[in-house]
Amino acid sequence: MTGTEALEAFLARLAARDSSEHTRRAYRTAIGQYLAWLDEQNADWQDPPHPLIRGYLAELTSRDLARRSISSRLAALRSFYRYARREGMVSADPWSAALTPRLPRRLPQVLEVNEVERLIDEADAASDRRALALRDTALVETAYAAGLRISELAAARLSDLDLNRGELRVTGKGRKERVTLLGGPAKQAIDAYLTYGRPALRTAAILAEGPQAEDSGVIFLNSKGGPIGVRGLRYRLDRLYQRAGLPSGSSPHTLRHSFASHMLEGGADLRVVQELLGHESLATTQIYTHVSPSRLRSAYRDAHPRSRKTPETPPAP
Repeated sequence: MTGTEALEAFLARLAARDSSEHTRRAYRTAIGQYLAWLDEQNADWQDPPHPLIRGYLAELTSRDLARRSISSRLAALRSFYRYARREGMVSADPWSAALTPRLPRRLPQVLEVNEVERLIDEADAASDRRALALRDTALVETAYAAGLRISELAAARLSDLDLNRGELRVTGKGRKERVTLLGGPAKQAIDAYLTYGRPALRTAAILAEGPQAEDSGVIFLNSKGGPIGVRGLRYRLDRLYQRAGLPSGSSPHTLRHSFASHMLEGGADLRVVQELLGHESLATTQIYTHVSPSRLRSAYRDAHPRSRKTPETPPAP
């Protein structure tokens, strides 16, 4: 079997496992470039010699790629060869012993509570169309209240929303469902949007397409009455961050990071936050315990036996 045929079979397996389109596109690029490089070296993809493995690592490094990018490419190659080995296409994984570049530990960017409130105020005032202002406010409130990924926010459906109970069922990574919770302000913002904003946006779709315009059933719509989608959400939230004067580098995921950090600062159990975020591993959630200096100071002050003692003023010489 050629490397190209093996790659297509691997991507088909990923699609069958509901891997995201973004993941499959990234894997196709990383593995495709590697296979093309092996062809240039007249090497067999099923059993490339170790000097060529080291040579390809050097090739990646020479492109001035970030260490995180190199690490992602190596992860794609390892995943590809693990699949090929399970399917009997190769006898061994040539990348199993390759060293992955050590990545710097990066703490997630988190907003202060007053910055989140400023963002919500900006969402309410950013659009001249009241329907869009109601939508933007509901978007920010929901993302922050439930700690949603942007893909979960875009895909949220009316049928999965229970405002009376303050619950929203979402499907996260690996097609895993979980129930997220909505506080009072989020419930109020969503109710106002569903009562006044969403019907107005649906009217725009009907005027443009006629009575046959179908309702997608997703909660959040764009200005034309269709699903806003992940790209539209990113664009809208980026604009709101800029208008609110929030720190550069803030992203749609920043609200999810802020949700987790603020929950832990408020005393929530780490496993509760893990469940609400939909993390498979507790280790993924633990990064948020290192985010807030105020949380560290509070824990130190409460736990250390000499943290509260004030040293006596030394006598004057």
